[in-house]
Formats: sequence, structure tokens, C-alpha cells
Amino acid sequence: MNEPVTASMAEVRSNLADAIDRARREDTPTVITRRGKEEAVLVDIDEYRRLRRIAEHSEEAWLNQLADEAESEGTAGSVSLEEMADLLRSHPA
Repeated sequence: MNEPVTASMAEVRSNLADAIDRARREDTPTVITRRGKEEAVLVDIDEYRRLRRIAEHSEEAWLNQLADEAESEGTAGSVSLEEMADLLRSHPA
């Protein structure tokens, strides 16, 4: 992946096709700013899917580690891995 290009919301709005082509063909993301603050990133769909897989795998590994630690401490007051995942997802950081 190439270094990202930074563009304002207005610039991206005016040149959306170029930003999409840059992400898709050149593997260059665009960091979109609004009033000078970074707000979003435009990336190729395959890169987005890859990042989602990594995030999901990391979350699953972390939940498994928590479950293993809880199991080693005993079962009193414990919840299943699915219940833990639901609780964590319902209370975003």
C-alpha cells in the first residue's frame, strides 16, 4: 500500500472518481479531512475486506484469550464466549 493522499471533503466530492481510481488502481488510500480534521479514509474494497478479516481474527483471538484466562480462574460467575462477545459489542469503547 502506498502512502495516503490527504484531501478535504470538498476536494474528494469534486474528484470522487479520481480518489476511487487512486485507491483501486494505485493502492493509495485517501485520508478525507473536514475543517482540517481527519474524518475518514477511502480505500480499495479488497483492502477494506482484508482489514476487516484481520480485525475479526484479532477480536476472536482476544476473546479466546479472555475465555482461557477466565476458565483458569474457575467457573463461578462466568459467561460463555458468545455471551462475552455480545456484552463487549453492546458496550463500545
